[in-house]
Amino acid sequence: MAAPLTAIISDLHGSVPALEAMVADARAQGARRFVCLGDMVGYGASPRYALDLALRLCGTGARHEDGEALEDGLCLKGNHEEALLSTAEDFNPKARAAIEWTREELLADDERADAYWEFIGNLPASDQDDRAMYAHGSPCDPVREYLLPRDVKDLEKMERNFAAMTRTVCFVGHSHVPGIYYQDQRYFLPRGSAGPYELGDHIDCKVIVNVGSVGQPRDGDPRLSYVLFDGEAITFRRVEYDIERAAAAIRAVPELPDFLADRLAAGR
Repeated sequence: MAAPLTAIISDLHGSVPALEAMVADARAQGARRFVCLGDMVGYGASPRYALDLALRLCGTGARHEDGEALEDGLCLKGNHEEALLSTAEDFNPKARAAIEWTREELLADDERADAYWEFIGNLPASDQDDRAMYAHGSPCDPVREYLLPRDVKDLEKMERNFAAMTRTVCFVGHSHVPGIYYQDQRYFLPRGSAGPYELGDHIDCKVIVNVGSVGQPRDGDPRLSYVLFDGEAITFRRVEYDIERAAAAIRAVPELPDFLADRLAAGR
C-alpha cells in the first residue's frame, strides 16, 4: 500500500539543533508528511520551538517553514506532555526539574501560552491511519509503557502488545532505542542508517517499530534517529547534529540539570 513518504519522529525534547537537522534530512529524502509520536518537550532548552514545529509540520494544513505544503500529519501525547497537564511526581528528579521549568517557560509566553496548552490538551494518546497504528509508548499502554530490546524475551508482554494493535504495523518511541519487534519473536536492532526494509502486509506476523529519538538518543549512538515510511518499507535515519550547541543551550538554563546536557554526547 503506497503512501506519501512519511517522517515518523519521536522524543524531540526541545532540541533546536536536532530538529533543524532532522527536518533538513527528511526534506532532502523527499518526505511529504510528518507524524510525531510525542515528547516534544522535556529535557531540552527549547520547548516552545519544538511545539511550534510540531504544530506546523504535523497538523492540518502542514507546511515547511518556507510555506511549502505538506500532507496532513499526526501528533500524539507523550508522557512528558501528560506530566505537564497533570504531575511529574513519578519522574526522576532531573526529569521532574525539567518539566517544572518547561511548564513555567510555556506560561511565560503571553502570546502563545493558550495555544500551547490547547494543543497539548487535545493530543490523542494513540492514533492510526490506513496503514499503521501510532503510539508513544506501546500499543497496550500508549503513553507510559516502554518497549526495550530485552522485552523480546517477555513473551506475555509482547503478545499483549501485539493483541492491542489496531493495524498490522505500529510505530512507537518513548524508550529512545530504535528497533523492530516481530510477532514471531524476531528482533532487529539497526546499526546507523539502515533500510529500506519491506514490511509487507504482515497479516500473520505483526510488527512494532521503535523509531528512536530525535532529541536524545539512548542506544549509544549520539546521532538523532527517526524513520521514513512509504506505506510498504521503512528506513532508519541516523543524522549528525550540533550536539555542543544543544548541550550549551541546556547549560544556559540554571533550572535544567547539567546531566541532561552531558548525556547527549554519549547517546545515553
